[in-house]
Amino acid sequence: MAQEGSASKQPPSAPGASRGGEFEYVFPAIRGIQAGREYFVTMCPLRIIPRLFLFNEEELPPEMRAQRSLNRNRVPEIARYIVENADSYVFSALTASVNAEVRFEPLVDGAGPADRVGQLTIPMSATFVINDGQHRRAAIQQALTENPELGDETIAIVMFIDVGLARCQQMFADLNRHAIRPAPSIGVLYDHRDPMAELTRTVVTKTPFLRDVTDMENSSLAQRSRKLFTLSAIHTATGALLDEIRPDDPAGRAGLASDYWRVVADQFPLWQQVFRGEVTAGEVRRDFIHTHSIVLHALGRVGNSLLRDSEIPETWEKTLTALRDIDWHRSNHETWEGRATSGGNVSKSRRNVDLTTAHIRTVLGMPLPPDEQRAEDAFARGETK
Repeated sequence: MAQEGSASKQPPSAPGASRGGEFEYVFPAIRGIQAGREYFVTMCPLRIIPRLFLFNEEELPPEMRAQRSLNRNRVPEIARYIVENADSYVFSALTASVNAEVRFEPLVDGAGPADRVGQLTIPMSATFVINDGQHRRAAIQQALTENPELGDETIAIVMFIDVGLARCQQMFADLNRHAIRPAPSIGVLYDHRDPMAELTRTVVTKTPFLRDVTDMENSSLAQRSRKLFTLSAIHTATGALLDEIRPDDPAGRAGLASDYWRVVADQFPLWQQVFRGEVTAGEVRRDFIHTHSIVLHALGRVGNSLLRDSEIPETWEKTLTALRDIDWHRSNHETWEGRATSGGNVSKSRRNVDLTTAHIRTVLGMPLPPDEQRAEDAFARGETK
């Protein structure tokens, strides 16, 4: 744990000691070798992070920085995550570069694993530059203003020594070269904080049809996949379905959603044929648009209106039966081009969702809310945006 410099009465190797009049930071550390260079893994109290680790973006052109510009809109969300989950938040290590001569003193002399553990001493005049984790650093600073008690908690730090600007920039490029954001579906699958994610998993796993035809991990389906839907698409659609819908208890809401999607599934014979193994999911996804996320989202919005009027499935079924009258072929350009597709490819912009929902409502004999009516009027005038 890093300690700030104090009186020079202490022995030079002690935490917070001064050597030759210069105060020092002392970290417990593990020494490693990567690409022939030494690096150190340590930990640091959160209260030290804002003062110790700099983000060198201020008043510097991009070519003189070692990081991308800070997206300040992301910081409050991350800070809120820390504060609201103070007993369960998880942060990966920060990566930083240090432009100074350092000393590493192993706790045990000699060769072997034991000499990798020791104390890393860094002069307080050193500059620490964040290579990876600048948004976490800024969020930690903001979270500490809201909950100072977090200051004694720690975060792991990976330190590279005196690597220079060019190497720092290359480190940033390398660290992010292979970074891939997790697929939205697996985010829903693994998220135990979001009540809607929990509810979506319950709906899918407790509904035999959805459980069989929903891909729980991927957010895009391979041509040979035997699944019709992705978990992320069901999650978005179910969120639209239950928006401001009571009851408040999770079981009741999950029950409503399960009933609704069961009734919807009954209106699509091809879905049932896939479920029974009579046709392949790939053929259905290729030739029709009704399995795509834009239509599921639209059906969720339509269902939201039906649930506001009645929670009795038989009532919904009377209206939803008209879904069978819609020509869902992707080749039905007269209906879908510019509404749900662009050049034959399914599009899922907000405007496309509005237009697709409006068409479904019209066929079902339902009134259009103002936003969908505006989108429909603009579409009728030939406006493309």
